[in-house]
Amino acid sequence: MSELRPIGRVQSSLTDSADAPRQGDEGAPDAWLVIDPAYGDAMSDLRTGDEILLITWLDRADRNALQVHPRGDLTRPPTGVFSTRSPDRPNPLGLHRVTILAIEPLMVQVNNLEALDGTPLLDIKPVLGDVEGR
Repeated sequence: MSELRPIGRVQSSLTDSADAPRQGDEGAPDAWLVIDPAYGDAMSDLRTGDEILLITWLDRADRNALQVHPRGDLTRPPTGVFSTRSPDRPNPLGLHRVTILAIEPLMVQVNNLEALDGTPLLDIKPVLGDVEGR
């Protein structure tokens, strides 16, 4: 398997996972995606207002976790991580649906991003509408 290479990093006011919302729509702040200059040309068709999917590497996650208490609630029974959105999992990929608020050279501002400051950004993909028949 090939090695994953971050295309950039998240720049956010969130620095502690205890303070981070569980989902982006639960009060996550606006954040910046700082793109590595080697990938600058890949930004050419991004536009303010576009909805995009971010794939991040949740580098502070517990990669040994196979079960978690959903949302960290110890009153809930342990649940297999493949049935949760927990960051703690064997391959801690984050999937975030956000909207582009602004674009600057090598930077993209997005809303509702619950990723911590410094989180590696692996990819950006467009949110597609109905793709039936394509």
